[in-house]
Amino acid sequence: MPMDELLEWYDRVRRDLPWRRTTDPYAILVSEVMLQQTQVARVVPRYEAWLERWPTAEALAAAPLGDVLAEWIGLGYNRRAKALWEAAGIVAAGGWPEDLRTLPGVGPYTAAAVGSFAFGHEVLAIDTNARRVYERWGFRPRPSAGVNQAVMELGATLCRAHEARCAECPVSRCAARGRPVVRPARGRRERFEDTDRYARGRVLAAMVGREPWPDALERGRIERALEGLARDGLIRLDETEVSHKGLA
Repeated sequence: MPMDELLEWYDRVRRDLPWRRTTDPYAILVSEVMLQQTQVARVVPRYEAWLERWPTAEALAAAPLGDVLAEWIGLGYNRRAKALWEAAGIVAAGGWPEDLRTLPGVGPYTAAAVGSFAFGHEVLAIDTNARRVYERWGFRPRPSAGVNQAVMELGATLCRAHEARCAECPVSRCAARGRPVVRPARGRRERFEDTDRYARGRVLAAMVGREPWPDALERGRIERALEGLARDGLIRLDETEVSHKGLA
């Protein structure tokens, strides 16, 4: 059976990642939020430090938002930290909701992942890697936590977007097996340092005391950064002051 082959392969080669050693829904939620558009190697030490500082949803909910945002600096998309903090507050006050998608920042994939890995829900957790694998296979398997983990591992290591190592793949029943991978043409990409997202990160890092104020940035970029941070509820702007919500 294809899934037997996949699970045997996963047992042999899986990476020893800290969030794979727990069924605690809070710890799994933290890992899933951190892993959104952030590389695994970068997340591991930050995840471990986060859980050492705030080991439970109750501990995170009791922390000032400013401290939470300061701990998040470097992981990108800071509004994810605010949503995680808000979700922890809801869980601390009333427990885990039946529909995890009602928590701030939790979409269909994250809800499925937490549901599968923490609560044993029989649902496929389909992230970018898993979707690519299923599209190439031409079928979707019966869901389980083990299958979800194995498919994610396969998509991250062998069945990658720009490289399909079919000769090493344990799943022989695959509609795309042996086909060349078509790589999309890449246009000119803007340097990250030139983006408003970079400016927002530098401004927020300065406001929580992690970096000096980014005087080298143009005034217009700083103003756009401040406006964007205020829209996301990360800072408060008024006519006389700029205050970080967690420090105000």
